[in-house]
Amino acid sequence: MKKLWIIGAFAFTSGILGAFTFHLLLPKRVVFQQAVSDIPKTDNEVNEVNYKNALANTEDFVKASQIATPCVVFIKTISQQQQMSSDPFFDFWSNMDFFGRRGPVTSSGSGVIISKDGYIVTNLHVVKDADQIEVITNNNKHSYKAKLIGSDASTDLALIKIEGSNMQNIVFGNSDNVKIGEWVLAVGNPFNLTSTVTAGIVSAKGRNINIVNSRFPIESFIQTDAAINPGNSGGALVNTDGELVGINTAIASNTGSYNGYGFAIPVNIVQKIVKDLIEFNEVQRGFTGLDVKDIDATLANKLNINDNLGVYVVSVLAEGPSDAAGVKAGDLIIKVNEKPIDSKAIFDEQISYTRPGDKVKLTLLRSGKETELYIKLINREGNTAIMRKNTITSVSLGADFQPVSKVESERYGIKSGIKVSNIRGGKFRQMNIPEDFIITSFNKKEYTSAEEFIKDFEKTRGQLLIEGLYSNGSRGFYSFYTY
Repeated sequence: MKKLWIIGAFAFTSGILGAFTFHLLLPKRVVFQQAVSDIPKTDNEVNEVNYKNALANTEDFVKASQIATPCVVFIKTISQQQQMSSDPFFDFWSNMDFFGRRGPVTSSGSGVIISKDGYIVTNLHVVKDADQIEVITNNNKHSYKAKLIGSDASTDLALIKIEGSNMQNIVFGNSDNVKIGEWVLAVGNPFNLTSTVTAGIVSAKGRNINIVNSRFPIESFIQTDAAINPGNSGGALVNTDGELVGINTAIASNTGSYNGYGFAIPVNIVQKIVKDLIEFNEVQRGFTGLDVKDIDATLANKLNINDNLGVYVVSVLAEGPSDAAGVKAGDLIIKVNEKPIDSKAIFDEQISYTRPGDKVKLTLLRSGKETELYIKLINREGNTAIMRKNTITSVSLGADFQPVSKVESERYGIKSGIKVSNIRGGKFRQMNIPEDFIITSFNKKEYTSAEEFIKDFEKTRGQLLIEGLYSNGSRGFYSFYTY
């Protein structure tokens, strides 16, 4: 019995000593408990934190929606377009129109009121070719006839105006301050569902998705996952203060409907375009005389650089502003006016804020060394003057015509040509000649004067042949017969 008591006492003592030793060997356990002491210990506490965050976001969304929604309008257009049936014989004899029957086609989109006196910004593709533009306001459902003030194919923007006063207009934000990950709202009229608001975040900036059909496209889109659908085009992308940060323009989708990717034109570009159209009825675009491209992995390896900061200068226009300043092919442009450049889209965006005659500071990397140069931008005619609209309108042809610029002539290697724009009806619509087509010859005759071309075209009968260039530089031919 005594022996059992001794064994028990020894076991008890050993257990106490073992527990104490084990406790000494685990000091991190106490530290861990202290580290997690600030974490809510119950599901209710976790839910309360999430609820408060969600409530704050909800209040921001409600405020922004109340501010922005009255400033976004529904745009309805009517245009006369070619309607070819399956029976061209019937088309010809019933309409006496070799090119097919014509009929009204309606489409819709969105726009944003930017001034109290009725200026509205939208996408060019919303109002392009429109014979009639109707604007319906969201706040009072009034209907107005709108007039096209001007447009810019390079950014897919258009400015229209209604006769109104004391209109509720949106406040411009600053797209340079937009951060990836911040909340934004898309306000528009998808699928004719007027006054629709969706929420998402900014997914990326400076996106180039190659959708702008222009000779000098400017694409530096804000990408968002806020739901954007057909009908949202021309609508507002706003921050949580209800300020305009972009004009919704496009979606990336295999179905034509929302698939998670929407794109908006930064409001800083919008402001520049709108100001030019109001002041000059013509966008004042500064040209550098440079051809640049993005730096991909292959080029980075070739140049032995560790990052893709900057754009690569492919070529320099001889005797152009950059050539005069000393820019060389092979240079890397890493800053424009102290703004870091990490893509061609950002480079184009920064240049788009300028006008002919402006001086721009370029920061270059050449042979690993940083260099600063100043270039004085030119207009499309190769000088520094402010451009004035010099188009000639033909009612019968249904389009505007102007001689090609010096910049376009040099770019495409042509001596002369007549550029077609603002096609809205008449014979050029019937012939399906596209916007910005450059006519290099008509019945084998070349032209430098838009007036002479219009005069010859309107009086010519019989077989007609137009040769020219599309906006991508490829050649096109249009042959037809007129009585």
